[in-house]
Order: sequence, then C-alpha cells, then structure tokens
Amino acid sequence: MKKSLALILACMMLVCLFAGCGQSATTASPDASATAGEKVVKIGVFEPASGDNGAGGKQESLGVQYANTVQPTVDIAGETYKVELVPVDNQSSTDKAVSAAQELVSAGVSVVLGSYGSSVCMAASDTFKNAGIAAIGITCTNPNVTAGNTHYFRICFLDPFQGTVLANFAKDQFQAKKAYCLAKLGDDYSVGLCNYFKEAFEALGGEVVYETFPEGNSDFSSYVTNAKNAGADVFFAPVSTEAAALIIDQVNAQGLSMPILAGDTWDSNVILNAAKGKNVQVYIDTFYQEGGNKEFDDGFKAWLNSDSAALANNGGDTTIAAVSAMGYDAYFVALEALKAAGTTDPKAVNEAIWKVTYEGVSGAIAFDTTNGDAVRDTAYVKTANTETGVWDFVGVQKAK
Repeated sequence: MKKSLALILACMMLVCLFAGCGQSATTASPDASATAGEKVVKIGVFEPASGDNGAGGKQESLGVQYANTVQPTVDIAGETYKVELVPVDNQSSTDKAVSAAQELVSAGVSVVLGSYGSSVCMAASDTFKNAGIAAIGITCTNPNVTAGNTHYFRICFLDPFQGTVLANFAKDQFQAKKAYCLAKLGDDYSVGLCNYFKEAFEALGGEVVYETFPEGNSDFSSYVTNAKNAGADVFFAPVSTEAAALIIDQVNAQGLSMPILAGDTWDSNVILNAAKGKNVQVYIDTFYQEGGNKEFDDGFKAWLNSDSAALANNGGDTTIAAVSAMGYDAYFVALEALKAAGTTDPKAVNEAIWKVTYEGVSGAIAFDTTNGDAVRDTAYVKTANTETGVWDFVGVQKAK
C-alpha cells in the first residue's frame, strides 16, 4: 500500500513538473504577458539614469514614458499588442553600456530607443547588431553612431550640421572673430562637436583656441581664465550638464562678459537653474522649442504634475526639454516600424524602419537611405533668461 501511494505521489509530481515547464515556456514567449490572452511587444529604453548624463537621460526617457501612456498599445498584423517598455541604465559609461545593452537583448525586445550620449550608443552598437536588433537614436548626434552600419538609426540632426549652425550663429549674432572651445577628453560628443564648430568657424575666417579637460575634473577656473586671456569673443563648451553648471559658476565669478555657446545637451533646466540670478549669457541650439506643439506641451506638463517621480526626474518642475519631445517622437516612430513590419520579429522591424515617415511634435521625421540618419535641416536657438529662469526663443537657424 505504501509503495502504491509513493508511486502515485511521484507521478503527480512529474505531472506538475511538466505542467510548470510548459507554463514557463509560454510566459517566455515575446508575444505573451501575465494577463491571459494579451499579447505584448517589448521596446527597450537604453538611457543613462546616472553618471554625467543622468539628468538628460532621465528627461529623454520621460518623453518615451509619456508617449507610452498616450498610446499603450499597437496594432500589428490585425492584432492588438500591449507595449511594454524595458528600461536599462547605461550609467553614461562606455564600460557599462555593453552589459546594459545585453540586458535588453536577454529581455527579448523588438527594437531599442536611445541613448542620450553618442559614446554609449557606439559602445553598445555591436551588441545590438549581433543580436539582430535595431536601435533608434533619439538625440545622439555624433555621425559615427550610424556610419557604416544598417541597424542604428536616429531622429535628430547631426553634429556637422549643429557645429556649423553654432559657428554661423557666433558670426552672425556676435560678429565673433575668435572662439574658445572646451571639450572633455575622450568624450565623442563634446570633442566631435568642438571639431565641427572649429572647422566651420575657421572656414568663416575665425580663429579658434581649443582645450580639453580630463575625466573627473570639477575645477574649471583655469579654463575660464584661459578663455579670457585669449581674448575670445565667444566661449563654446558642448559638455555635460554637470560640467556646464560649474563652468557657468566660474564665468560668473570671473566676470567673463563673452557669450557662452553650447549644443543640445545644455537644453535642460539644470542649465536654467545654474544661470538664474547670474551675470552670464547662455545660448544653445536644440531640437524643439516649448510652445511648438500645444497639445503635447499641455499633456506632458499635466502628466508630470500627476506623477511625483516623473516630476523629480524632470528636475522638479515642468520645463519641457527638447530631449523629452524627441523621446516622445521616437516612441511613435518605433510603433510605426512595428506596424509596417507586421510582426514583432526584430529583423523585420529593422528592415521596416528605413521607410518609416512620421509627423512628430518636433517636425517631420524620415530616414536617409545611406546611414539611417534623420533628414533634418533646422535647429532652434534659445537663450537662458537669468531673471525668470526660462528659455527665451531667439530664432530658427540653418546651416549655410
């Protein structure tokens, strides 16, 4: 009797074991979710939530997150899929970028969005390539992100364009003859953008004094002194927001009267807060000007005010950074690619992206047939109002 009972119990355990295995296989399917019958497609969010670019990465991610609340589903081949965002923190580090990218591969995402920061995009590129997963860059402007590959795309303008725009602006707005450029050593974004600015500014007949600072530097007093002693007319420093705040403090402390110019990374309330109440002039170029799309602006601000964590990640107020608008647009570009592919298969999505067109809040989005770069020819220039702590729109600038 005891033997029979033991045999029955053993059989029951085997049945449960195989049933459990079957359930795990079903759960692991990329088209299944915890809710019975609900299909899921996963979109990776490859962004920094920490490190030098953590503030910008959080704001870029907020645009993606808000878009997901506006459109949480997508119809693919006649079936409705819930869109699940899979965020990872690449820590603004090329060393951590590969492992963060591998997390997304392991999670079974169909497409990746990001990152804020070109260096981490390039570091993770081969991981996405080897897995057959396409990535859509949001504000990574260095040309090398997409050059020579068919899996990395972007919806923003590039640094050669941005550098030329800023060089033209320095000449047109300030009649600048000498520019001081400061970049972070080894940083693809700031070094690359300074090089493009230098090339364009010198082509306009200007002179450039160019320096770099090392990783971990927190004292910019000597660099500001060098700019002053060089007799520069403008100070160009397309660095991280953390470094930018320190530079602004030193420019103010030393009474440097020359305008400070920077690229899209300075489009942040971190910069507004650093400049408020100080005797500085800060001008940037960027992808979107608040007020460009009322429906988006109102909806995004209301969402921020309804979510304390989101508001904190936006720097504690409802200022709209251009990277948030771009993150919003990138999410919908990904949905268009999924619909065009007719499947969640990453390779099919990769092929579909090339032909996607989308009218976003930041403007019309389409990809060139060479590198998968966005077709963009316009930048928005604005200046930090040091009294009100907001951005004042200066104008639209195009490369000449």
